[in-house]
Amino acid sequence: MSIRILLADDQEGIRSAFRLILDAQPDLTVVAEAADGRTAIDTARAIRPDVVLTDIRMPSADGIEVTRELAGSGIHVVVVTTFGLEEYVHAALRHGAAGFILKRSGPALLVEAVRAAVNGDMLISPQLTVRLLRERDLRDEPSPVVLTEREEQVVALVAQGLTNAEIAAELFLSPGTVKNHVAAIQEKTGTRNRVATAAWAWSTGRARP
Repeated sequence: MSIRILLADDQEGIRSAFRLILDAQPDLTVVAEAADGRTAIDTARAIRPDVVLTDIRMPSADGIEVTRELAGSGIHVVVVTTFGLEEYVHAALRHGAAGFILKRSGPALLVEAVRAAVNGDMLISPQLTVRLLRERDLRDEPSPVVLTEREEQVVALVAQGLTNAEIAAELFLSPGTVKNHVAAIQEKTGTRNRVATAAWAWSTGRARP
């Protein structure tokens, strides 16, 4: 079945360009568009797309509010923006974004960001990853998070953007075992998804370029 996508951007030309790119893929279908954030939230709640691609700066509600309203509802939200400001990336990750890419990153990254989100993986524009995630202070920790040796290995590879299958091959584990380790790590760290888990790993020194 096709992955159903809602496009939220106040520029009609951007929405049209994204629709052409995404609809050209056999497994992707744009099912709705929204020119402002409030319409995006209301439409997403009504039709339940698999993924919402949202800009940051929009009328009525910005992309951060769209992320905050939808990310906890089972809808994957990927931020696609011209603005790679640190404050935007941090806010998007905090509120559960499943990816953050720059519009200038190109059509291939746009397509892969959608697929990654649905697969429970993350995709962040390479221009942003090291610069922003190393500085990320995602959450205040009253006491240190204690991970097992295996969990430390897994979280370091998550931070490098590897999928569960790639981590399994690297550590000679089954994908199911890796999935369980990732779930345990997220529970211990209080992170909501792989993007936030990676950000936590960078901010606590568990991952390095």
